[in-house]
Amino acid sequence: MSKPDIKPPPLRNDCFALPAGVNWTPVDDALALLRDRLSVVTAVETVPLAQATGRVLASDIHANRSNPPLPNTAVDGYGFAGAVSGGPQIMPLQQGRAAAGIPFDGQVAPGHALRVLTGAALPDGVDTVILEEDVTVQDGHIAFHGPLKQGANTRQAGEDVVAGDLVLPAGRKLTPADLALLSATGLADIPVRKTLRVAVLSTGDELVEPGQAAGPGQIYDANRPMLLSMMARMGFAPVDMGRVADDRDVLRDCLNAAAGQADVILTSGGASAGDEDHVSALLRQAGAMQEWRIALKPGRPLALGMWNGTPVFGLPGNPVAALVCTLIFARPALGLMAGEGWRNPQGFDLPAAFEKRKKPGRREYLRARVRDGQAEVFASEGSGRISGLSWAEGLVEIEDGARHIKPGDRVRFIPYGSFGL
Repeated sequence: MSKPDIKPPPLRNDCFALPAGVNWTPVDDALALLRDRLSVVTAVETVPLAQATGRVLASDIHANRSNPPLPNTAVDGYGFAGAVSGGPQIMPLQQGRAAAGIPFDGQVAPGHALRVLTGAALPDGVDTVILEEDVTVQDGHIAFHGPLKQGANTRQAGEDVVAGDLVLPAGRKLTPADLALLSATGLADIPVRKTLRVAVLSTGDELVEPGQAAGPGQIYDANRPMLLSMMARMGFAPVDMGRVADDRDVLRDCLNAAAGQADVILTSGGASAGDEDHVSALLRQAGAMQEWRIALKPGRPLALGMWNGTPVFGLPGNPVAALVCTLIFARPALGLMAGEGWRNPQGFDLPAAFEKRKKPGRREYLRARVRDGQAEVFASEGSGRISGLSWAEGLVEIEDGARHIKPGDRVRFIPYGSFGL
């Protein structure tokens, strides 16, 4: 039965509000607030199995059919009934054979063997199979050496999945292997969440498009291409809203357009409290703006709010901070809103190939990669060094407290792949 196209209830305008008296927000507290206050925003649709790769299951899926549906042979060989004791064995060979999709029409007589091919349903009178490589065939008989236990080289019906079993849970992002499992258990039409649409826009008079002439004080927009690509790689639908100059009226129009085309809006730049930080100013005017001063490096300010009922993540303008904030905060939040549930990235404890002294108070994320089983970090921690993002294969996370890391000490490395990149 197809799922109705029902939209979940909208998020509240105050969903990002911090508790009274909170100023600096530890990373774990900020993540907990997002996890507790956000919810699914995507509707449900039914798609053919072939179109379901990368989509998020909207409900639990149960098997329509067992896999395997019938007992069958796991090898090419000869089938018969029962166990065989040790020593030389000779059996008469019954006429005919069983092949995958072409079952044997009849019953195998006791004490007789039948030619069977891999995947063939076991005929009546067969529950054990011997490999053809272990058999000599001559004069209508087979000869081989025992022992062989009953059930050898066969598969039982439902030994993988039994009809009615839970195949995959709601919230699962479907992989090619999942499609094989769904198909094998008789599923053809799959209830999934509609793909989360994420609008991306950059703000700032200083930005120009790559390929255009850059005047004094102008820079090329690095954030938008990065964020659009990240959204696509993570399985969301990116919506390119372009660049917006430091003009509040133009930005208001762009936010209106983004809210009409997307489920979530990502902005970069203009998220602090300066004269030209128009994203923050407009969200405040709308009565749905929170500036989270998060105790992390890089990326301390994070503006969160609602615009015409659409969540807005105001990322820092610095590309390094924008990437880190997207991975650490936006990625799990977007996954939750897309119907995946909240997913913490998988990290690995590895020996450090570097030394670092860290003061207490802020969690730090260093651009890192793994070589020879050790975590290396980029030579500079400068947040303007975009080359470090390209050099890196993930992040080293250093906890909130003070730390003196020496070569060989264990550190937590989170590969980009754990975020879906």
